[in-house]
Amino acid sequence: MNQTDIYLDHAATTPLDPAVLEAMMPYLTTRFGNPSSIYAAGRDARAGLDWARANIAKILNCQAREIVFTSGATEADNLAVKGVAWKHRLQHPDRPGHIVTTAFEHHAVLHSVEYLEKFGFEATYVRPGPDGIVRVEDIADAIRDDTILISVMYANNEIGTIQPIAEIGKLARERGIPFHTDAVQAAGWLPLDVQALNVDLLSLSAHKFYGPKGVGVLYVRRQTPILWQQSGGAQENNHRAGTENVAGIYGMAVALQRAVQEQEARTAHVQALRDRLIDALLTRIPGTRLNGDRERRLPNNVNISFEGVEGETVLLNLDMHGIAASSGSACTTGSTEPSHVLTAIGLSPALATSSIRLTLGKDNTAEEIDRTVEVLADTVARLRKMAVVSAD
Repeated sequence: MNQTDIYLDHAATTPLDPAVLEAMMPYLTTRFGNPSSIYAAGRDARAGLDWARANIAKILNCQAREIVFTSGATEADNLAVKGVAWKHRLQHPDRPGHIVTTAFEHHAVLHSVEYLEKFGFEATYVRPGPDGIVRVEDIADAIRDDTILISVMYANNEIGTIQPIAEIGKLARERGIPFHTDAVQAAGWLPLDVQALNVDLLSLSAHKFYGPKGVGVLYVRRQTPILWQQSGGAQENNHRAGTENVAGIYGMAVALQRAVQEQEARTAHVQALRDRLIDALLTRIPGTRLNGDRERRLPNNVNISFEGVEGETVLLNLDMHGIAASSGSACTTGSTEPSHVLTAIGLSPALATSSIRLTLGKDNTAEEIDRTVEVLADTVARLRKMAVVSAD
């Protein structure tokens, strides 16, 4: 098994912050009670749950009862999209309902919408521009009289481009349409004030900001029409049945709190490394393309194409040198299809499959970036030479 010396896949997951693990440990050991139990151990666990809910609500600038804990962002996205759709169907069985989303959403949203289409719902998939930004005007043009939901991600998980969420949210509010955003990649880098963003539903996942895996949040603004999907007990104010993952939820709250407190410093550090990496790759390696707008992107994201080589082969070579990166979403690893995100912004299938994603974190260093550039320059040059020899 190869040793990973340089980790550049923070969009897939982040390491658990030791301070977060320390905060979680009591709820994994001595404070193990069921938060729904009325005796002391249960009340103790409930206190931790309530603290986490209140602190996450404070960061999102919402009420604590508008926070619903989930098993992660995939569940949160599914709950938001399907919950609003099925509530509409329940209230208006004779009206199919129309959903507006984008062509480069995470598959948790895309597949949820595609699933609903099998039951008579209709959908419009708005394409982003070549810069990876969705135009508010295009969202407006896609809205119909029967539109019941708009779902647009805050920042793209593959190319890191930041979408005009507040403007889309304002449009949705003016039209009286519930608006959901998948904010998974934005957390820790961008503001999460749901009032300023004009969102009715917002999804988060703890393991993207140095928290534990298997826990997430769906913010649901009061009076948003939604049909809760998980039946059973009365947990989460009757919104999601099942005993809460208290340790994970507490760890998520601590991780989000730390991410917000350190956001300015983390952003400055990581953005400087990102720019160092982009500049070096574009300078050192001919036939290299940065995917997505250079400025309106997350501070940690570099998605880049190397003409004439396979991205997966580049990744394998990086791994042999102890460098971890990806070709896009970790949820689609192993797929032979070109990235739907890259083809949505106009890349050819060939160029899309020559792309890799390098996503930085708070602990990366300039030395690691320079080492990565050297390995990539040597790898791409060698692979291109091999391709020429093979063609001859």
